[in-house]
Amino acid sequence: MMKTVACVVQDGFAPFEFGLACEAFGLDRSNDGVPNFDFRVIAPHPGVVKSKLGFSINVEHDLSFAYEADLVVLCPVPREYWPNIDPLLLDVARDAVARGAWLLTICSASFILGAAGVLDGRRATTHWMYADIMAEMYPQIDIDPDVLFVQDGRIITSAGTAAGIDACLHLLRQELGAELTNRIARRMVVPPQRDGGQAQFIDRPIPVVQSDSLAAVADWAVEHLRDDLGVDQLAARALMSPRTFARRFKAEYGATPAAWLARQRVLHAQRLLERSDLSLEQIADECGFGSAAVLRQNFSRVLGTTPTAYRARFSCVDDAESSAA
Repeated sequence: MMKTVACVVQDGFAPFEFGLACEAFGLDRSNDGVPNFDFRVIAPHPGVVKSKLGFSINVEHDLSFAYEADLVVLCPVPREYWPNIDPLLLDVARDAVARGAWLLTICSASFILGAAGVLDGRRATTHWMYADIMAEMYPQIDIDPDVLFVQDGRIITSAGTAAGIDACLHLLRQELGAELTNRIARRMVVPPQRDGGQAQFIDRPIPVVQSDSLAAVADWAVEHLRDDLGVDQLAARALMSPRTFARRFKAEYGATPAAWLARQRVLHAQRLLERSDLSLEQIADECGFGSAAVLRQNFSRVLGTTPTAYRARFSCVDDAESSAA
């Protein structure tokens, strides 16, 4: 059972992410029947450690405790440090993996694991804004930018900011069980498990392609999403055979026409859920899904959440009405 937790910070640490690690593992919750952890904040260079917001904390402990801790939590690393991660942090990460300790990163702290090589051949995540950068720097890692966190063995990488809470609760659930973790979540006033992933927060504009003929067809398709569109119809508009159109479309858009159409319909559904009070059946009809059931199926597959949950989180209809009033 997990008893000791080392939380690693360095200059430029993010206060919120650091705070949520302290909240998840450092507070005394014995009154709720939750066992306490031996929780220590440590740093590569003890003493005054500056945050990214201009204030500092005094860290008394060096990294020695990390080499015996059951869990090592790595807080986000400032972007300017990514190309040259402190070798002391790399050693801590490698040691934790070698001895089978838990290793949890919040947001950009996953770049430490990338630099240490412990994620090679593994699945991981980071903040969606940094996923492409991480993929370019560490092509050996299977990076999933759409999820809140990833567990691969005893390594847990989480997405940006609040997704660190989800990762911490996920780990606590494995160590303490669902009942105690639910108590912790209630104290933190957060859901024990969140639905969905990062995909629902990512702004994905319609791709720009080089082919004028395909761009024109794509623009037309977006304007006619509620129609029953297929490769034959799209190919005819492009004055190509269906086989040639499908091959060229996938080469330029990175997806089959059917997959691309499904994604554009989900994007349109997102906009309608955010900006209208149409029912799910009406939105399904407007987007070309045909029924609310098909809308839900596609929405869940692409974004990892339901249309109803998405609307509850992102609807701005009330805001628009308030502004108009």
